[in-house]
Amino acid sequence: MSEKQTCTPEALVNTLLEDFKTDRIINRVDLFDQPDREEVSEVLEKLIKIVFPGFFREKSYRFYNFNSRLTVMIEDVLYLLNKQITIALKQSPEYAEMSPEEREEIACDISGQFILRLSKVRELVETDVQAFYDGDPAAYNHNEVILCYPGLRAIVTARLAHELYLLGVPLIPRMMTEEAHSRTGIDIHPGATLGRHFFIDHGTGIVIGETTIIGDYVKIYQGVTIGALSTRGGQSLRGVKRHPTIEDRVTIYAGASILGGETVVGHDAVIGSNVFITSSVDAGARISSKSQELQIKNGRDHDAIDGVTAGDSVTASDRETDTNWFYII
Repeated sequence: MSEKQTCTPEALVNTLLEDFKTDRIINRVDLFDQPDREEVSEVLEKLIKIVFPGFFREKSYRFYNFNSRLTVMIEDVLYLLNKQITIALKQSPEYAEMSPEEREEIACDISGQFILRLSKVRELVETDVQAFYDGDPAAYNHNEVILCYPGLRAIVTARLAHELYLLGVPLIPRMMTEEAHSRTGIDIHPGATLGRHFFIDHGTGIVIGETTIIGDYVKIYQGVTIGALSTRGGQSLRGVKRHPTIEDRVTIYAGASILGGETVVGHDAVIGSNVFITSSVDAGARISSKSQELQIKNGRDHDAIDGVTAGDSVTASDRETDTNWFYII
């Protein structure tokens, strides 16, 4: 066959079809055998509108009253969720050998249980909104927190996904939190346990692992990692607690890394910026790394900055009056 003939659409398609017949883990020819990302995303959007009634418009329908609006949204969520959970259950060995009818019945039961848990989720989310408002002087009202803050979006998504995770739903909880991850830059695994009044400020680059336990009134700033000490064990570590426990009223400042399943950060501790922790921290402790020296030399003798003559060396601590200063924006 000539080079020109091998480049025809028919020849190219045949080449790829032959490749699709190989036993690759990335080959799934049946598109309807996998949960649909767009439908899972649609479910998430509708759930967020249910969690925050009156804050986000539903443009697909016209409603005469709130009751009819909520009824239609719940019906939509149940329909889509039943469908996607039925498909996702195939991913679990527990349900893989069941008939489609049996999986559909189980999915219907799970969806109903999940909807009943929304009141609990909303109760927790209300405490989060208050935590954001109380913790950030840049927030002028609760509406601003709900409409603008990516940290809240990530937390709400994680709380919703966590309930599906607890109900044993495969894949879909992770699809939800990865949707939030892609939108906010905040990566919270749906297996993580989040306490009340949880505050994430700025948020970009935060990672919270699957077996993390976070207590009440915890504050976390951008770039924080609450992760595993090592994942070299791979699948052998499945089900093992490999992420830290953060107790009540802990504050973790930007860029800190806290690692390991046996690591416990005691209540009321303050973790400073850019520290690296792999062992437990006592309650009430203040952990910080020594600031690097900042050299300021502008080469002009007559210039001075804040009373410091040009050419003099200035450390970061010279510009701070609080010895317990931590990096915040």
